[in-house]
Amino acid sequence: MLGDSDRAARFLALTGLTPDDLRASLDSPATLGAVLDFLRAHEPDLLAAADALGVEPAVLAGARERLGA
Repeated sequence: MLGDSDRAARFLALTGLTPDDLRASLDSPATLGAVLDFLRAHEPDLLAAADALGVEPAVLAGARERLGA
């Protein structure tokens, strides 16, 4: 997701996180949930992330459900 500067800027703007905040909280379930919510909210982002990770989009979408609230 962060490999695309437009997508990264949009994510940071929507979440209010700074790049340093994001790096510091990557192991936080809340941050992981925010990333997955962001990807699920815009199908092109979800598809691009799934492609970059070599997984099916449903795997990423399902990861949010498994993570919980």
